[in-house]
Amino acid sequence: MCRNGRVAGGWGSLLLLAALAGLGAPGSEPLPGTVGMNVLFIVADDLRTSLGCYGDTVVKSPNIDQLASQSVVFKNAYAQQAVCAPSRVSFLTGRRPTTTRLFDFSSYWRVHAGNFTTLPQYFKENGYVTMSVGKIFHPGISSNHSDDFPLSWSIPPYHPSSEKYENEKTCKGKDGALHANLVCPVVVSEVPEGTLPDIQSTAEAIHLLQTMKDKNSPFFLAVGYHKPHIPLRYPKEYLKLYPLENITLAPDPDIPDGLPPVAYNPWMDIREREDVQALNISFPYDPIPKDFQLLIRQSYFAAVSYMDAQVGQLLSTLDELSLTNNTIVVFTSDHGWSLGEHGEWSKYSNFDVATHVPMVIYVPGVTADVDLDSPMFSFIDPLSNAPDQVHEGTYRKIIVELLSLFATLSELVGFQVPPKCPETSLHVQLCTEASSLAGYFNISDDEEEGFGESIAFSVYPRPSDTPQWNSDRPDLKDIRIMGHSMRTVDYRYTLWVGYDPSTFNSNLSDLHAGELYIVEIDPNQDHNLYNKTFLDAFPRKILEFYGK
Repeated sequence: MCRNGRVAGGWGSLLLLAALAGLGAPGSEPLPGTVGMNVLFIVADDLRTSLGCYGDTVVKSPNIDQLASQSVVFKNAYAQQAVCAPSRVSFLTGRRPTTTRLFDFSSYWRVHAGNFTTLPQYFKENGYVTMSVGKIFHPGISSNHSDDFPLSWSIPPYHPSSEKYENEKTCKGKDGALHANLVCPVVVSEVPEGTLPDIQSTAEAIHLLQTMKDKNSPFFLAVGYHKPHIPLRYPKEYLKLYPLENITLAPDPDIPDGLPPVAYNPWMDIREREDVQALNISFPYDPIPKDFQLLIRQSYFAAVSYMDAQVGQLLSTLDELSLTNNTIVVFTSDHGWSLGEHGEWSKYSNFDVATHVPMVIYVPGVTADVDLDSPMFSFIDPLSNAPDQVHEGTYRKIIVELLSLFATLSELVGFQVPPKCPETSLHVQLCTEASSLAGYFNISDDEEEGFGESIAFSVYPRPSDTPQWNSDRPDLKDIRIMGHSMRTVDYRYTLWVGYDPSTFNSNLSDLHAGELYIVEIDPNQDHNLYNKTFLDAFPRKILEFYGK
């Protein structure tokens, strides 16, 4: 995998030309569906639904909101596990973590589960040039130390050179020294290389779009932004959008009385940062001081606006290259992030704040009419002229799952949609465990209301019934309890049951704890109504689903 971090030209152009040369081999016939639209697949990291288009009145996200105004916006999309590697492998293979057998960061699904075809691999096998910029697969063992190249990608994935400084001491503290802090606004010209990873990724993605514009082959370009993943390291000018006096605490900053200890995540990744260590917070339940909570929330919002500006520059390039009429755009995130809700921070749970993600899909001529003489995605600088309101797109309220993206994009570009997976699918190379959402693009709100109940499932592993130092990210061998959760329009229902990592099986009769939250009366999920008597009276769908 190439990690030299060059921003534009050079190796990328040469590799692209080499990849393109093989697609037009004499005598070859195009595979079915290869004459479809291009795909620009944008993935943010640790982004909850703190966006204007999702009703957030604090965050400035004008470019993503502008995209949403021309798109179908799935208001209730959920990740299958609220941690990076398992979630990304899940939606890129269309399989649940219980199938990929990846709950941590330490295995490669093709070796430890099955040789499952990925979303970009399916596009590549159907004649597309597939390209990865930034963080799409999680780097390391979980993607074979290669971002699954060459199986998933036509050219080696691009990683920005400044990525290696993300966790180094580049944050200037009050003492004037450099620290590895959580809250890390920077002067870009003063950091190593004078740039940041997402700035480099945007430049490389724009270069690839320019290279592909006049080629005869369709492309699948995946662009993964690092922010707002911690450290909250971003250009400090974005702080001016969020005066500290305007920042509030989470609406429910205290640990709920009825929260089972197994459900609590002790946010160890936050505790490891130097500025948080200096607070001397006792493990596991002592809260972060309120004044520092406000600083975290302020910097998270600023990091979102910084990332929005990168998305805006990328989308405006589609206009400049006349690609808005033949390029599908997807914007999503791998999972959400807690900002003090329930006394928790980071991801690592089954709560909505950790699993609820944006899912915005633009399809030219379907979600919006296209006029190449009129810009669709003009860049909006969040720092200077972000509008207070942007025209709303088409909203869908149905509960959906991230792993539906594989089937959805396959159908939208005209491929044969991979079949639904059988009950046991480790031996099946191509199948998906979720249905396509393409049928929701051309229906009325009344027609949507006529569809049946939809459910999103997620899981989260724990090593113990009580918070431990490895509760957030247990290795597979240490997992003893699995939290199986289901989210419907009416409730979130979670069962914490025994788990055997040697057989990958949950023991549904070994019940450790449960959670039940009724959305209408408790949208923040603060009042756990679970009682074991519910097992007989309450719908047993979660038991039926995982008991197959």
